[in-house]
Amino acid sequence: MMSKNIIVTGTSRGIGFELVHLLANLGHNVLALSRNAKPITNLHFDNISSFAFDLCNDADYQKVTDFIKNEWKHVDVLINNAGAIINKPFAETTFKDFQKIYQTNVFGVSELTRTVLPFMQGDSHVVTISSMGGIQGSMKFPGLSAYSSSKGAVITMTELLAEEFKETGPQFNVLALGAVQTEMLEEAFPGYIAPTTAIEMARYIQDFALTGNKYYNGKVLQVSNSTP
Repeated sequence: MMSKNIIVTGTSRGIGFELVHLLANLGHNVLALSRNAKPITNLHFDNISSFAFDLCNDADYQKVTDFIKNEWKHVDVLINNAGAIINKPFAETTFKDFQKIYQTNVFGVSELTRTVLPFMQGDSHVVTISSMGGIQGSMKFPGLSAYSSSKGAVITMTELLAEEFKETGPQFNVLALGAVQTEMLEEAFPGYIAPTTAIEMARYIQDFALTGNKYYNGKVLQVSNSTP
């Protein structure tokens, strides 16, 4: 397999952290983006680049543009993995609570995708990580109104982008994940033990990101063997 240029967000822990190293070990060039770049920069992989990046900071997107122009010229895969969660009864949530969640989970995905698109090719692939909570008709959990609704929003956005770019590419797909044993799951469901580890899910995402656009475009795949 030829080496690809791959951007991954939310890489300081959990699935994103594991995903960066799986991809790097395959020989791909990876730009790892997270608000805290230290966990990645401490690993000293020659083919991993990283810098602090906040999806909520408008100025940080220029850093991504500059990096691509100066180092890569093009991007083969963008994995929108970063996410924020809040578990709070709806009546207690504030405008700022919803704004914070949507800023990362929806607006950040939209803006980074828009930033990277000019550097993508017809066979490039944009993969956005959503949640089973964003699937219409799936089991819902009290306290996750902001989180789950934001994850539903990026599913619809992905379908729209796939339609808009279907003649030229790239391809856009969503993975709606079920329960994975990560820090984020612990925040939402304290004490719950998921049947899938972060490294196991990272392996699945790795394979899908590299090859899934040969078979899918504008699709949401439900990657879940448990509830939640």
